[in-house]
Amino acid sequence: MKTRKLGKNGPMVSALGLGCMGMTGVYGEPNDAESIATIHRAIDLGMNLIVTSDAYGAGANEELVGRAISGMRSRVLVATKFGNLSMGGFKLPEGLTPGHPGYVAQACDASLKRLGIDMIDVYGMHRVDSKVPIEETVGAMKKLVEQGKVRYLALSEAGPQTIRRAHKVHPISAL
Repeated sequence: MKTRKLGKNGPMVSALGLGCMGMTGVYGEPNDAESIATIHRAIDLGMNLIVTSDAYGAGANEELVGRAISGMRSRVLVATKFGNLSMGGFKLPEGLTPGHPGYVAQACDASLKRLGIDMIDVYGMHRVDSKVPIEETVGAMKKLVEQGKVRYLALSEAGPQTIRRAHKVHPISAL
């Protein structure tokens, strides 16, 4: 499997990553045994980037990925995302939005628990929150890096100006 550097400062990743969204009922009836076998086969073929989100199956996808990579953690890079509340069906406490710094920390801790790991390799914001300046959201994500909970940061569905502003707060390794 060919590899490449993820971003300027990121890790070496397989040229192909395995997106796991469809493994928890997004595209039909889920089959956990088949999904875990797929993840294992991908890893055996040299794919080391496994991508999930707390939104997929309202956290069930992260739990599935966690079970699949148990005992294989040294062979994979786990990428997960937060902030897509409409897809995940999450309800936030009063006053919090998906990009609120308080929510970022809560979402990360919940993902770590569901995945059964101590550190997320690539942590990304699934949808930019128009109610919170990106600098505040990425500032909270940066704290997760400083705390050793996250290695690298990512953004999804962000425009060029938003990416530039975010990158001034902390390097963004993946889009």
